[in-house]
Amino acid sequence: MKTNSRFKVSSLSVVLASICLTLGGCSSSATENKTPEGNATATVQAAQTPTAETVKLPDPRSLTGISEVANIPDPEPIGGEINQKLPVTVKDFNGNEVTVTDTSRIIPIDINGTISRVVIGLGYGKNIVGRTVSSVEEQLKDVPVITERGHSLNVEAIMGLKPTLILADRTVGPPEALEQLRNAGIPVVMLNPERKIETTGPEIEKISEAMGIPEAGKRLAERTEKEVKIASEQISKWTPEKPLRGAFLYVRGKAGIFFILGEENGASALLKAVGVKDLASENGIKTLAPASAEALVKLNPEVIFVMEDGLKSTGGVEGLLSRPGVKNTEAGKKTRIISIPDGISLSFGPQTGTVLTNVAKKLYGIEK
Repeated sequence: MKTNSRFKVSSLSVVLASICLTLGGCSSSATENKTPEGNATATVQAAQTPTAETVKLPDPRSLTGISEVANIPDPEPIGGEINQKLPVTVKDFNGNEVTVTDTSRIIPIDINGTISRVVIGLGYGKNIVGRTVSSVEEQLKDVPVITERGHSLNVEAIMGLKPTLILADRTVGPPEALEQLRNAGIPVVMLNPERKIETTGPEIEKISEAMGIPEAGKRLAERTEKEVKIASEQISKWTPEKPLRGAFLYVRGKAGIFFILGEENGASALLKAVGVKDLASENGIKTLAPASAEALVKLNPEVIFVMEDGLKSTGGVEGLLSRPGVKNTEAGKKTRIISIPDGISLSFGPQTGTVLTNVAKKLYGIEK
């Protein structure tokens, strides 16, 4: 696999946000955080396997059936001494100068659930008092949801939680709701909505800066980048000389909502990072394209990637295969499907290395 800074990842488009609103959410469940605190690669320990030199790999084109990627534990807090210095004034993504004086009651807001994972990774998970349906970490299961109909902000619910800091991006709205909160005197720090593998570290540092803990952010960013490097090196040993051809399909419900995800929403970068030739970007699909029978047959992927909850909502594997055109692809003929939990599929947060490794293991038939 070739990894470089050309990976272009952005959050799901406004169209996807609207889809989530219509369907009442795009979330999944998480598992209990049992990862031991350790060195810079602690959070990838569960995903580590023997190298390709010590494992006889199956021919990935001989594999059939659905492969389900397991959810991962909550992010491991960075640990160590954290010296917080407040107040702090930062310039956010929209160019606004925001002064933060208190981080005791934080609400992270984005469609991918990345921000809450970063806050947890920085050691401030207990300070999160509200969440969107995308923040599915186990330790947040009892935290109130502040969105309705999926990803529409409930201003009254947010105000009732008395937040001292809101960390958000424009993937969740409407914008007027965030402006209303800002006008009420709540510090609202707007962040970059794009999710790029190579900018995950800088975004972690931006969040930590707004929380008055820049040194903790630097350590978490370094740990994350080291884990991604480890994952990339391992995956390159599993990738066949002729890469598999794949497509990430977004499906919700049993009729109508069915798209091919393109290079501007994170799907292409995920596929490329695990050594797959992304057919959407190869065919010029930038954001979304209807997954019509004609389009699927033209792409003819050998493997199909989907989100776990989306697959469930369409009736599982049988429901997906009943969609026009799916059975006519190479992936459909072999039922070669990779199902990824919604909350980690395109978040590209502090656990990116673990996610890439776990997806690649299912893709290439690595059992341990």
